[in-house]
Amino acid sequence: MRTETLIAAVISVCICGIVSAQSPDVIIPAPAEFRFTGGTCNFTGEPQVKILHNTKDIRPEGYRMTISRKGVKVEAADEAGAFYAMQSLDQMTAGGSISELACCEINDYPRFPYRGLHFDVSRHFRSIDFLKKQIDAMAHFKMNKMHIHLTDAAGWRMQIDAFPRLTGFAAWRPEKKWKDWWFGDRLYSEAGTPGAYGGFYTKDELMDLVEYAAARHIDIIPEIEMPGHSEEVMAAYPELSCSGESYSGSDFCIGKDRTVEFLEKVLDEVMEVFPYEYIHIGGDEASKKNWKECPDCQHRIAEEGLKDVDELQSWLIKRIERYVISKGRKIIGWDEILEGGVSPTATVMSWRGTEGGIRAMGYGNDIIMTPGKYCYLDHAQDAPFREPESIGGYLPLELAYSYEPVEESMPADGLHHLKGVQANLWSEYITEDSHAEYMYWPRAAAIAETGWSPQGSKDYAGFRERMVRETELLKARGYNPFDISREYGERKASAKLVEHKAIGASVTYHKPYSNAYTGEGDGTLTDGKAGGWAYGDGRWLGFISDIDLTVDLGSTMPVHYIGATFMQVIGPEVFMPERVEIYTSEDGVEFGLAGICHNDVPVTAEELLFREFGTVCNTNARYIRYKAFRNPVCRGWLFTDEIVVN
Repeated sequence: MRTETLIAAVISVCICGIVSAQSPDVIIPAPAEFRFTGGTCNFTGEPQVKILHNTKDIRPEGYRMTISRKGVKVEAADEAGAFYAMQSLDQMTAGGSISELACCEINDYPRFPYRGLHFDVSRHFRSIDFLKKQIDAMAHFKMNKMHIHLTDAAGWRMQIDAFPRLTGFAAWRPEKKWKDWWFGDRLYSEAGTPGAYGGFYTKDELMDLVEYAAARHIDIIPEIEMPGHSEEVMAAYPELSCSGESYSGSDFCIGKDRTVEFLEKVLDEVMEVFPYEYIHIGGDEASKKNWKECPDCQHRIAEEGLKDVDELQSWLIKRIERYVISKGRKIIGWDEILEGGVSPTATVMSWRGTEGGIRAMGYGNDIIMTPGKYCYLDHAQDAPFREPESIGGYLPLELAYSYEPVEESMPADGLHHLKGVQANLWSEYITEDSHAEYMYWPRAAAIAETGWSPQGSKDYAGFRERMVRETELLKARGYNPFDISREYGERKASAKLVEHKAIGASVTYHKPYSNAYTGEGDGTLTDGKAGGWAYGDGRWLGFISDIDLTVDLGSTMPVHYIGATFMQVIGPEVFMPERVEIYTSEDGVEFGLAGICHNDVPVTAEELLFREFGTVCNTNARYIRYKAFRNPVCRGWLFTDEIVVN
């Protein structure tokens, strides 16, 4: 017979009881299966663990826990499974404060092997102690991948012996708040400069963090950005830029051999510290602007027979991938690495929606899904007027929990390439550790359940109830989670249909709305649905131009009011219109001015704001011409949700 691993957690003095006891339906993530067997188990003392051998019928990272009159027994295929069983037991006992459990059997295992959480330590440096604290919370919710974003424009955070100015200069800046630095001069500081903000991790600190995470069955995936998001490197080592000058751009010069040599040497030192399968190489949002004029980049394009700058980026990604593979590792990149082609050995992290992941799956690439709509925790999680500053948008717990990674358009024979999910927190507007913690929890737990629990098993009402309980446990352990029990919720104006004369009316757009924010199409502004807190909720129509449209009411009728609501959130450059002009017509040819509305909201206002731009009139009309003009200085985006006519 095979020997198998048996981990028996014997809780002393277990006695059957009659009174109500804690059951497995409090566990987060929800277990794959459980059934009650009758009776309860009372206990005192600390759990005792005995390791034997028994892996029969138990999946990797899974466990079987039996709570009976005789005690608590855990069987697991591996150490991770035994560890996760203890997390479930910890939740059932509320950290040891409950000493009575319902007799039951739990059979539990993860849906996906990758259940990740992302940490942006470039924009704002986080201490090792903070990261360890979050590792503990991740483990509590059975997350197993910590993605740590070590480099970006705002600061380089890892000791690299071969290039000391990365931490001696590029890890420091004059301003603590990212937005003060970003909207200021974007300068860096020499280490030791009075008042300099930043920091970096030594290799010893990172190896200690790796060991700490490993003890909790969490792999740490380091990210070294390339070829874009690298302003800090260009400032410290300007010879790696296209111009050869400091502060001259964000992209590495791919045409220079020294760039490839630099990246390979950096990755050598990264791989010495982080022993795991994956190395994240970024690949997102490269401007590629300088490459079009750079002689070195153009020479590389010609020499390698490349078509354009997209293929130049792909050339670098493939070159780095070959190098990483030669060291026995694999790369992960954001979905932009698909531009220009990518080899099937790369794992694609899909963040710009899910399309990139689905496309990569079709190419035979492994994918990790992290679409911004559901997984970007830098958006406000409650009514923005009640929340601390964020980048904008609205991602409540319910929306995060609603994400389903498997889509109908995914080929059934390619689903094995879907490795899992990840929640991301970018920290541009999150200066303090306590604020970051507030943004992570409880939404990261919702993504954890998506990655662990079986497909089709989700129940938000039940999850919310469990999360209210878990929030109190997190607080008791010194965390600063958002208190879901005090949630305000969605914008009240969006809760019911807006009744007005233009509902269902056709709209002609003389200037097109953006393909990125199409709402529900041409009828978005006359469907009676007011928008919520976020411009990406499918009810707002976005324009990266002035707005000029005509509404056809279908017949001439009395009109007494015409208006529309706009939003402003300056982080993503969404502004109020500078002015709105409204015209009416009976024949659609001759239009008369009904009113002009001027903006009185300052463009510097940092809070999320809504304002109605409308006019009272007394006329007969069939056609409404509505024009909104962008602020001539800020320009940016215009978002509106409904043309109301009464």
